[in-house]
Amino acid sequence: MESRHLVHAVVVRDGEVAEAWGDPHVVSFVRSAGKPLQALPLVPFELPDDELAIACASHEALPEQLVAVRALLARAGAATEDLECGAEHGSKLRHNCSGKHAGFLFLAHRRGWSSEGYRLPEHPVQQNVRKLVAAAVGKDPADLDTAVDGCGVPTFALSLVEMARVFGALVRGEPAGADAVVRAMTAHPQLIGGPGAVDTLVMRALPGSVAKRGAEGVLCVGLADGAGIALKVDDGANRAAYAAAGLVLGIAELRERPVRNSRGETVGTISATA
Repeated sequence: MESRHLVHAVVVRDGEVAEAWGDPHVVSFVRSAGKPLQALPLVPFELPDDELAIACASHEALPEQLVAVRALLARAGAATEDLECGAEHGSKLRHNCSGKHAGFLFLAHRRGWSSEGYRLPEHPVQQNVRKLVAAAVGKDPADLDTAVDGCGVPTFALSLVEMARVFGALVRGEPAGADAVVRAMTAHPQLIGGPGAVDTLVMRALPGSVAKRGAEGVLCVGLADGAGIALKVDDGANRAAYAAAGLVLGIAELRERPVRNSRGETVGTISATA
């Protein structure tokens, strides 16, 4: 045994905690797992499903994913230089949050708001998102604790129970526009993460579910039956989210995963135990 990761997780059904591991009320920043909520303001404009999906994505800069980001940018009348997410590997377009940022630019364009500073908490784009997130968790917007996410936009502090309730509600079509976000994500799971991303793997293993990962070991899932799941790796190790998701969701190929060295040889495993 080389390393151990503590994971807190919860299953919520009909708004109540049905099962939990660790502390289901631990509070964490939702990080990129909040992208399906951040995409809700785009729904009234009836975007193609692939463009709405990429606005929910933490992509891996694969060709199909970058095509969708470029299409959304063009629809916003914007260019790569207008993205305020910073650069990854020397490119703003390749940043794994560029789809979300393209969505924000599109929203500003369609609402007639200035695109400059769209990432800042005082901008109408982020004020709109804050109201939607607050409504989804049943809080006053002023009562939401926030920080700055890795791509420069506000992120929200929620308990795991709150995260799970939100994702359970999404698959039940709540709040307004959720059905379109769910349709886009389930139609294009490969856009949401990538071939090896835990959220894409969960959606492929459990058809009809929506899943979204976030930095620092956060994963949220809404199941087709309306249940919501949220987990947080205590030390932020994203690799542990795969095994934990496998245990909580009953996905055997995730619960125990091989560890490979740079030669491609299997030299160990990462597994989850309750």
